[in-house]
Amino acid sequence: MGIQRIESVTYEITDLGECVRFFEDFGLFPVERTDEHVVFETLTGQTLRLDTAPGPQLPPPVEDGPTLREVVWGVDTPEELDRLVAAAGHDREVRESADGVHHAVDHSGFGVGLTLARPRKVSVEPRRANTTGSVARWNEALTPITRVRPLRMCHVALNIAKEGKEDAVAFYTDRLGFRPTDVVEPMGVFMQAPGDDDQHTMLLCHRPDKVGVNHIAYEVPGFDDVVEGGNFMIERGWREARRLGRHTIGSNVFRFLHAPCGGRVEYAADMDRVDDTYETRVHQQTPPHHIWALRTNRDQGAPAS
Repeated sequence: MGIQRIESVTYEITDLGECVRFFEDFGLFPVERTDEHVVFETLTGQTLRLDTAPGPQLPPPVEDGPTLREVVWGVDTPEELDRLVAAAGHDREVRESADGVHHAVDHSGFGVGLTLARPRKVSVEPRRANTTGSVARWNEALTPITRVRPLRMCHVALNIAKEGKEDAVAFYTDRLGFRPTDVVEPMGVFMQAPGDDDQHTMLLCHRPDKVGVNHIAYEVPGFDDVVEGGNFMIERGWREARRLGRHTIGSNVFRFLHAPCGGRVEYAADMDRVDDTYETRVHQQTPPHHIWALRTNRDQGAPAS
């Protein structure tokens, strides 16, 4: 089948202590730390690597300051891995490191890696909800979640230049097997990995017309996790980047936070799942960013987000 999921991401950072505090508050699990780097895990075993001095296997940074240096994609079988490595290397160098990751560079200058996927199973029990005619929770009062724990990195969004945007997308669709699910002509292309059922696993966004990290989204079990996770981060002193809402494309509930590693991170829940019968939608105009976003009386006359 091919690529299943995001396996690992690497950021180049400047303030290790601040980044550690951020992602511990965010709910990831630290599994390794030195004076120069730290590694966090999601519940499903993906790794977030934060490094003050990334190794020579990575390409130069695409922007100044802390930023994303590489996304490594997990592949289901050795045979598929060999096939994708050959496809990626058709017109660029691919180098294998000692940990079995094959490193290349995409059209925009981001590091892109390929390795065998090593998913860890996790048991998920979303909160049961009640409504008239459909009662799922009897004799059980809800309590605070307290600490939100992201299940997985579910998608990555990268900003790219308008010039050459077709070639940037083609590397992922023609070489790595991604499928466009929504093409928003003024903004970017949403794509699904072959082994994923989320409406999108990746977004290449050309609207800013500059190369850089946009955000990485982390799936949490449900709506309450998005709300409580964001509230906890604000209580800990971190800045919200976009208030609570529900996206139009993908339909997921979201809450964004500015991250000291560069770009933003997103708590996400309840994304659309689509299969092979889902036909690519092409939008000549950009749809609204969200179906709804939280508003209060203080927002009268102001945009929703």
